[in-house]
Amino acid sequence: MSLLGPVQSVAALEPRKGRGAVKYALPATDGVSIDAANEVILCRNAGEVYAFALSCPHQNTALKVMSKNAGFQCPRHKSKYLPNGTFVSGRATRNMDRLQITRDGATITVDPDIAFESDTDPAKWGAAVVKV
Repeated sequence: MSLLGPVQSVAALEPRKGRGAVKYALPATDGVSIDAANEVILCRNAGEVYAFALSCPHQNTALKVMSKNAGFQCPRHKSKYLPNGTFVSGRATRNMDRLQITRDGATITVDPDIAFESDTDPAKWGAAVVKV
């Protein structure tokens, strides 16, 4: 596992009008970008880009990036996750929720309304990744 780059705030390329997909620039380097307005975490790590729901699957607390950018942690009950969203330890009982994600050239499209849970739909959860 490589360490993630810097954590940044990111805004959608176009404002989200109601429900539906949001477009972002493809992250150029490893790192984490958080779009608080749309409750999306974008994470580029080791040649892959993931989009996660901002909230912990345990009790919906906003997740934080761990020190040294080694993954994510819930500040409420200390659940820890790898950069790909895999659950490591803590009170949560499953991986982070991955959001539907696609790539079109230098643009990433994420639909914050379509989340995949690893325990109820492992195939879609596993496929919710963009290779770079």
